[in-house]
Amino acid sequence: MAIVLGLVQGVAEFLPISSSGHLSLLQYFFGMEEPDALYNILLHFATLLAVCVVYRGDIIDMIVEFFRGAAALFSRPGGRERGNPPEARRLVLLLVLGTLPLFLVLPIEDFVEELGASPVFVSVMLLVTGCILFLSDRCGGGRKNGRTATVKDVLLVGLAQGAATIPGLSRSGTTISAGMALGFERNFAVRFSFLLSLPAVLGATLLKVVKVAGAGEIDMNLLPMYLTGMAVAGVVGYFSISLVKLLASKGKFGMFAYYCWIAGTVSLAARFLLPILFPAA
Repeated sequence: MAIVLGLVQGVAEFLPISSSGHLSLLQYFFGMEEPDALYNILLHFATLLAVCVVYRGDIIDMIVEFFRGAAALFSRPGGRERGNPPEARRLVLLLVLGTLPLFLVLPIEDFVEELGASPVFVSVMLLVTGCILFLSDRCGGGRKNGRTATVKDVLLVGLAQGAATIPGLSRSGTTISAGMALGFERNFAVRFSFLLSLPAVLGATLLKVVKVAGAGEIDMNLLPMYLTGMAVAGVVGYFSISLVKLLASKGKFGMFAYYCWIAGTVSLAARFLLPILFPAA
C-alpha cells in the first residue's frame, strides 16, 4: 500500500493528471483506505523535496538574492542598487504574488475537499483537465520569462493554482497551461509552475503537521511505511518533473490530454455501469 500510494503521488503530483483526482477514484473504486493523515502530509513533503532537487540552482539563487535585496532596501539611499534587479530577485516577488490567490480558497477549503468524494465530479474535472491540456500546446511559444512576466500574469497563474485545488483539476497542468496562454516561454511556464508549488505545499504541510500533532495522531510504529512511501514519491516525482520539462520544451505537453479524457470517461462510465452490472445483494 505504501509503495502504491507513493507511486501515485509521485507520478500524478507532477504529471498533469491530478493526484487528488486519482487518489479519490482509487479509494472509491478499489476500496483503498484513505491514507493516514501524517502519511498523506509526508508524501506531499517528499514531492516538495523532489522540486527542490530539480530546481536547486534557482532556489539557491533566490535565497541569496532575497537577502541581497533586503540589504539593498535598508541601506542608505546612495548605496541602493540601480537598474533592473537580477532575475532571481524578481522571481521571489513573482512567486509571492502568485501565491496570494490561494488565500481565497481557505474559507471554502472543507467544501472543496468534499467534492473529491464524488466520482462523477472528479471524472468530469479530469475531462476538463484534458481540454485545458489540449489547448495548452496551441497557446505555447510565447517569450515572457522571469524578467518580463508582469504582476497581472503571475496573479492569473496564481488564480489558476487556486482553481486547481478542485479534485480532478491538475495543479501543474492548469498553471503551466495558464502560463503558456499568457505568453510565457514554454520552459519558463514549467519552471514557474513547479517553483510556485513550493510555498503552497510547504504552507499546507506546516498547517497539517500542527493539526495532526495537536490531535495526537502520530503513530511512530508506522515509520517504515512513512519512509517507504516518501522514498517512492520523491524518486518518482523527480523523474516525473524531468518528463514534463522534456515534453513541454518539445511542444508535446498536450499529449496528456488523451490520458485524462480516457481516465475521465472510463471512471464516469464505471460509476454508472458497475451498480447495474453488479447490483448489491
